[in-house]
Amino acid sequence: MAEPAGTDRDPEAVSRFVEHFAAQLVEAGLPRMPARVFAALLSSDTGVLTSAELGERLRISPAAVSGAVRYLAQVHMVSREREPGSRRERYRVHGDQWYEALANREAVIRRWEEALSEGVASLGPHTPAGRRLAETLAFFEFVQQEVPALMARWRAHREERFGRG
Repeated sequence: MAEPAGTDRDPEAVSRFVEHFAAQLVEAGLPRMPARVFAALLSSDTGVLTSAELGERLRISPAAVSGAVRYLAQVHMVSREREPGSRRERYRVHGDQWYEALANREAVIRRWEEALSEGVASLGPHTPAGRRLAETLAFFEFVQQEVPALMARWRAHREERFGRG
């Protein structure tokens, strides 16, 4: 799926952006290859690329693309879809990928909260370690309470700034 006609870009500048943004994602904890694939998808006008296109743009093997896409799909940062009339898959990054990634962390955070609660009970709430765990638990509970309102404000801001998507 080539970029639309009329896009006048320096491919080297795009490649530098992909590698720079991927490096920032790696610094934040994303594995290197998924970070590169995500940055490549994000920087494509269509937001959709095939495995072959990703491999060509990033100069990586089909196996590397497959592993990266599997990871990104698991964390809800990309989706897989079939090319119409073909057996080939293509991969799509959505405009709301940040919202989806954050929203899908709720189940993980709930599990962390459960584990932290057990830790506080096991260590005792008045011990230094127990207090540290209790504060961590309180932080995650606070975040869980704030995320729905934050996302509602984001949707309103996004619509005001970019229109309906």
